[in-house]
Amino acid sequence: MALGFSLLERALAPIIRSGTLEMIGPSNERFILGDGSGEPVVVRFADHGAIWMLLLDPDLRTGELYTDDRLSMVSGDILDFLSLMLRNAGEVRPPLPTRFIDRARTAVQLWRQRNEPSRSRRNVAHHYDLGDELYALFLDPDWQYSCAYFEHPGQSLAEAQLAKKRHVAAKLCVEPHHRVLDIGCGWGGLALYLAQVAEAASVLGVTLSTEQAQRARARIDPALASKVRFELTDYRAVEGEFDRIVSVGMFEHVGLGHYGEFFRTCRARLAQDGVMLLHTIGCSDAPSVTNPWITKYIFPGGHLPSLSDILKAVELQGLIVTDIEVLRLHYADTLAAWRANFHARRAEAARLFDERFCRMWDYYLAMSEAAFRFEDVVVFQLQIARRQDAAPLKRDYVREAEDRLRARERTS
Repeated sequence: MALGFSLLERALAPIIRSGTLEMIGPSNERFILGDGSGEPVVVRFADHGAIWMLLLDPDLRTGELYTDDRLSMVSGDILDFLSLMLRNAGEVRPPLPTRFIDRARTAVQLWRQRNEPSRSRRNVAHHYDLGDELYALFLDPDWQYSCAYFEHPGQSLAEAQLAKKRHVAAKLCVEPHHRVLDIGCGWGGLALYLAQVAEAASVLGVTLSTEQAQRARARIDPALASKVRFELTDYRAVEGEFDRIVSVGMFEHVGLGHYGEFFRTCRARLAQDGVMLLHTIGCSDAPSVTNPWITKYIFPGGHLPSLSDILKAVELQGLIVTDIEVLRLHYADTLAAWRANFHARRAEAARLFDERFCRMWDYYLAMSEAAFRFEDVVVFQLQIARRQDAAPLKRDYVREAEDRLRARERTS
């Protein structure tokens, strides 16, 4: 057995305690780990260099090797492999070299996350301006590209995304005279919901994605033309005062070094009696490094905050957290639906891009789902205000508001 393959077996043996993992080397050498339970997950390496890459830096190299087809699946798919690895790794303390690499990466990521406006626009374009044809392959009809809110098992993706908008709107306590700012508005679905169903007086959506802004503008119904507008601009450049501020799925792109700037800007834009709702992916454990493959290939400049990261920044800007909700497996189910949709139309994605891109995108969706299922990755919804009495004092209002909004949806 080649040295690298032998070292890989020794490295994985203490980790893979449950399930069945078989690895096949480039010369057909193989080893099997685990307790023999479950369907076997079988992985093949195309060359010895791939084995060494995985050994030295698994967090970054696994995705690269899968994208380049140097690590391929013989039995099971990439989600099965990642789930097996993460489920077992959660019980094991990372080895010293891995901890050292993570500390070094944390320092480098802080330096790279200097997300001034010009860099932020480039980072957003890297992911969100890949072409609407790609996102049409796997998103729901309203183009919601953030965690859905599954109210019951078996709920469809479209219904769960509508429930998410309803849940967010309920927590915002929107009234007909309110001016709303949507930071990171995506393709405009939430902003249009707030104007039409929640009956806000006006909604301004801002994004740094050219393609999102164009499609959002095209979606404005003439009846809402006087109430909704979308601008291609940085949130830091927005002027004026707003009764409500909402940000869904954008805070992950702010960068750890810019949290103070983000909440300082929000405080300056929020009315004295205003309410803000922040919906963001985060980590439910201690602050840690964001996956290096994701930040290199999918979301450059991104960072997943811990709750302590967010709360510290909020408090330092003189804002008050009035409510916190943690959505745990909702995003795992959302990603599973997206990945199923993507697989159903993978041939179209290959025609738009190529097979290598399809493997990269499949790895992104699979790794994200596995992280939400087996690591400490969740979604935080924080209600934030400038005054203690800005939001209702009992949470009953959320359900009551959802019932009212659900009734309006049927007539809008």
